[in-house]
Amino acid sequence: MKSAVVLLSGGLDSATVLAIAAHEGFNCFALSFDYGQRHQRELLAAAEIARSMAVARHIILKLDLRQFGGSALTADIPVPKDRNTGDLAEHIPVTYVPARNTIFLACALGWAEVLQAEAIFVGVNALDYSGYPDCRPEFISAFENLANVATKAATADHRPIRLRAPLIQMGKDEIISAGLKLGVDYSKTFSCYDPPDESHSCGHCDACQLRLAAFAKLHQTDPIAYV
Repeated sequence: MKSAVVLLSGGLDSATVLAIAAHEGFNCFALSFDYGQRHQRELLAAAEIARSMAVARHIILKLDLRQFGGSALTADIPVPKDRNTGDLAEHIPVTYVPARNTIFLACALGWAEVLQAEAIFVGVNALDYSGYPDCRPEFISAFENLANVATKAATADHRPIRLRAPLIQMGKDEIISAGLKLGVDYSKTFSCYDPPDESHSCGHCDACQLRLAAFAKLHQTDPIAYV
């Protein structure tokens, strides 16, 4: 059975990507990161999603990016709230974690090579996103090229590793719609950057606004709790 490493943050995008990989017949190995982010709630969500979708194995890898800081998610910098959704991609916000997807994908690549996996799946999106440079098609293409010149699997064993980003050209509402067709339970997901407690999302950060707007566009109620 073909295998894939799936980056699983606990948010709706990564849950949808996991469902897509499973639907395509991949034996899925989920990889999450405890990287010093502001809260642990998303990791609880990732663990629940991994259990409910019966992944082959779920690893939560600890990386302390708070040692570097430089982001509202890894340092004592306020998370932006109530920004105009039309302006979210105009500038790179302070919630951007420097080189985060590069770091995460490098770890995923190492595990994929050990597993002899055919693919790595990642839930990046270039349409409804917050202006992050490591969510663009150019980045995905460049990293896939790197993967296939940097690994024994590709260079010696002639087993190239594909970097799959099936959501990259989809709107957030399209992502949710696709996930619902695959049976994704979005009540298990968590997207908020700055939750007031373990049970609720703030409803005001960029991630919450994008999520709420997408469910509203579909004339559906977001199944998670907000303050």
